[in-house]
Amino acid sequence: MNLRDLRYLVALAEHRHFGRAAAASFVSQPTLSTQIKKLEDELGVALVERTPRKVLLTDVGREIAQRAREVLNEVEQIKTIARRTLDPESGTVRLGIFPTLGPYLLPHVVPTIRRRFPRLELLLVEEKTETVLRLLREGRLDAGILALPIHDDQLHAEFLFEEPFLLAVPERHDLARRRTLRLEDLAHESLLLLDDGHCLRDQALEVCHLSGANEKSGFRATSLETLRQMVAANVGITLLPTLAVQPPVAHAGNVHLVPFRGHAPSRRIAMIWRKSTAMAGFLKNLAEILRELPKHLLDAHGAAAESTAQAPRRRARR
Repeated sequence: MNLRDLRYLVALAEHRHFGRAAAASFVSQPTLSTQIKKLEDELGVALVERTPRKVLLTDVGREIAQRAREVLNEVEQIKTIARRTLDPESGTVRLGIFPTLGPYLLPHVVPTIRRRFPRLELLLVEEKTETVLRLLREGRLDAGILALPIHDDQLHAEFLFEEPFLLAVPERHDLARRRTLRLEDLAHESLLLLDDGHCLRDQALEVCHLSGANEKSGFRATSLETLRQMVAANVGITLLPTLAVQPPVAHAGNVHLVPFRGHAPSRRIAMIWRKSTAMAGFLKNLAEILRELPKHLLDAHGAAAESTAQAPRRRARR
């Protein structure tokens, strides 16, 4: 048994296909198949069930593949310790982030990260929260930027910032005349929400629960941009995070933004990593840069005022 064979088994567990696993491992299919068979012979158990269309791991095969992931992750940690000792600010960081935050946060922080750590290779993976967490637990990501709470004793959460929500309504909607809102003002309103699996959907549902609002039936969006355009088309109203309405994001015509007064509904953003990682010291330094986001970018009232100021110019262009 060697690390190469464990990598082949993990690739097979992920791709469930000899050809795709071989391609991902940069070997021929016969080579990968032969090594898997040798591993089975050495262990004395069947690891895979071979069918004409796909590969299924046996129960023991799945358990061994999971252990193999852990072994390979520990090997990477050993390499990381060595690299960081030689040059603490170089190497590669694999960072996961969810889709309703990534496009709106990264333009503001990536240039600063590149200036601060010019030798760092930053690999970004945009996935839904549950996928980021799974990849993080499997050691395929080094850290994630996610919304709290995260319930996992094996993960460390480093709080970064709190991002308020605004209400996005068509310009002729009754609520567009309000300078600010209370949660109770949403009672009996129907909100456009994202599809299942988006953490923003869960956060918006919580606001609905607290305010007495409802979800607009028969509608599910897959992105914030779809929500924004549906508001512009008078389909309904929705909640938008403050970063999603800040430049360089273009303001959509016929969309009016209304902030909440007092403690606005919001989401708490944190950087998450495994407690066992050898990169914890460096990740704390990286989190500090993310925490230094300019205050005006999280100012919901300022974003709403800017949108209102631009509305006459947008109407004039039309």
